Amino acid sequence: MPTSNATLDQSPTLDHSEVERFSRIAAEWWDPNGNFRPLHKLGPARMGYMRDTIINGLKLTPPVGALRVLDGLKILDIGCGGGLVAEPLARLGAHVTGIDPSLETIAAASTHAAAQDLSIDYRAIRAEDIAATGKTYDVVTCLEVVEHVPDVRAFLTIAASLVRPGGLLLLSTLNRTMKSYALAIIGAEYVLRWVPVGTHQWQRFITPDELEKIVTGIGLIAESSRGLVFNPLADTWSLSGDTDVNYFLSARKPH
Repeated sequence: MPTSNATLDQSPTLDHSEVERFSRIAAEWWDPNGNFRPLHKLGPARMGYMRDTIINGLKLTPPVGALRVLDGLKILDIGCGGGLVAEPLARLGAHVTGIDPSLETIAAASTHAAAQDLSIDYRAIRAEDIAATGKTYDVVTCLEVVEHVPDVRAFLTIAASLVRPGGLLLLSTLNRTMKSYALAIIGAEYVLRWVPVGTHQWQRFITPDELEKIVTGIGLIAESSRGLVFNPLADTWSLSGDTDVNYFLSARKPH
């Protein structure tokens, strides 16, 4: 059943104030010049990483030139927001389930997907609700979410339970460095006004080493870490070995 924002309880895996903040700006998810502009700009690099990591990690062999290279895969996008990740994954052929605790956000995602004639299973629920059913997925994605969660280990324990044996968990988040404080908070929130002030809490950023220890501690195998960097002159994002600010981590559940 959908979860009402008014009745969401505080827990180690959910910050009610974070849900409320994103609910207030849910109508802006698909505005490329609005509050979610940074996510639109980093989309191509992010999707390139995800596509290649899934193909290589699951040893897929799509036909040469195929567009639906993820055809038939079951993917769960936790904290899906307005669908900026779910929609491209669906276009690549995956059966996508997108979950988010915000009713307003899920409404925006569902409306946009319907207008694009995309079939995506959007639900205004939490990861705990899916985990309670025992359902698992080939890939679970959790992008730009863990930095908004009170207890990362508790949250990722639930996320890991949703990955089938041999499947993948794909994460992206922000490193806790002075560079990330300068760029992601001072620069993005106060100077450039890319995102609303208060979007991020630096103390919740997590280093790659810390995240890898959590991932391995809950029984997954950390496989690769990649940075994502912004070129202000070209106004583009690209993959990099520099993980000082934004980075990805992929992990596999053992068979």
